[in-house]
This record gives sequence, structure tokens and C-alpha cells, in this order.
Amino acid sequence: MLVNRRRKALIAWSSGKDSAWALYEARRSGDYEIIGALTTVTDPFARVSMHGVREELLRAQCEAAGLPVRIVRIPFPCPNEIYEREMGKAVAQARLDDVTHIIFGDLFLQDIRDYRERQLAGSGITPVFPLWLRPTMALARDMIEGGLAAHIVVVDCRKLTADFAGRRFDAALLADLPPGVDPCGENGEFHSFVSAGPMFTRRLAVTVGARMERDGFVYADLTAA
Repeated sequence: MLVNRRRKALIAWSSGKDSAWALYEARRSGDYEIIGALTTVTDPFARVSMHGVREELLRAQCEAAGLPVRIVRIPFPCPNEIYEREMGKAVAQARLDDVTHIIFGDLFLQDIRDYRERQLAGSGITPVFPLWLRPTMALARDMIEGGLAAHIVVVDCRKLTADFAGRRFDAALLADLPPGVDPCGENGEFHSFVSAGPMFTRRLAVTVGARMERDGFVYADLTAA
């Protein structure tokens, strides 16, 4: 009798390239049975938190990735205690579903990794960081050469000009990034939405709509084409 030794896991899904590539790498390892995508949605807007991606596009992504979506709904604004309470509920439910690992797409920010490890301490769930400390220019190129397609959906105007919002994440964009901007946007310079890649069974057709500025960030609104 064959025994499935793969560990049940969720992917922390932001809708962006790093979480998508972490999913790809985790699946390639063969170590995990990934049973869902855990995503935070800002409820009044029905958009992925931080990225501003419409919920219907999130659901299309997860369908293409073959993953049930587990949405953690939060208010706007959302105090940290409410965020942690709602995430705690999601983690407790995951443990009831025999999930033992959550996979994250973090790259090198130690304080973020420390926070995730603290929040999961004692829960019975272990965080996994398959992209940790990979050189980000090489990683960005690997993503592009590996077939990942994405658009920039959020730009921090303190670090990039507004015209980067809506651009494709490709070799031309990497060449145009100013000095000091991380090629993967790990310092918060930009966030992305993935529409194709080896983690999906099909390509998502999207249209770049209007740009909107809020609180020093510019958002490019994507819709299903």
C-alpha cells in the first residue's frame, strides 16, 4: 500500500509573482500537497489587500492554479489586532484540516520572516520560504524566462514614477528600474498580478484600465479581457 508522505500545505497567495513562483517551486519539490491559497481581501472594496486586485481576478488565478481559495476578509482601515485575529481564525481552521505548513514568497526581509514565524509559533503549522535569499535579479530573470507573465498593479511613488503602474513585468521593465530599486520589488517599490506561468493551467487575459492614486501609491486597475 502506497502512503502519501507529502505534507499538507497552503500557499500564502498575494496574487503577485513571488507567491506564484513560490507555489511553482514548492510543487516542483514534491514535498507538499498544496490544498489551497490563503489570501487577504479588503472587504469593502472586494480587492486583494495591498495589491488592489479585483476579487474576480483572484478567483480566476486560483482556478487556473487548481487551488481552492481561502479568503480572509478584513475591514478598511484594518487595525493590526483585527488582522491578526482574522488570520488566527484562518490558521486554526487550516490546522483542523490537517495543514502542517504555509508557504510564503518572501525573499530577504528578515523582519517579515520573523513576524510570520512568531505568528505561527505554537499553532502546529510551520512556515516555508522556498525563495529565501535567492539573488533577486537572477530570480526575476528566472521568472520571466520560465514563462511567468505579470503586470505591475501598485507603485510606491516615493520610489518609482506613476507610469510604471500597469507595465508588464519583463526584461524591459527590469532595465528601466532606477538604481536602488529591487528587481522583485521586495522593499515595497511595486506589487504585481500574475496572469500566466508554469503554476497555471491556462493564461488569464487581462486589460489594464485606469490608474488611481491613493496615499502615495498608484494603482493600475486590471479587468478580465
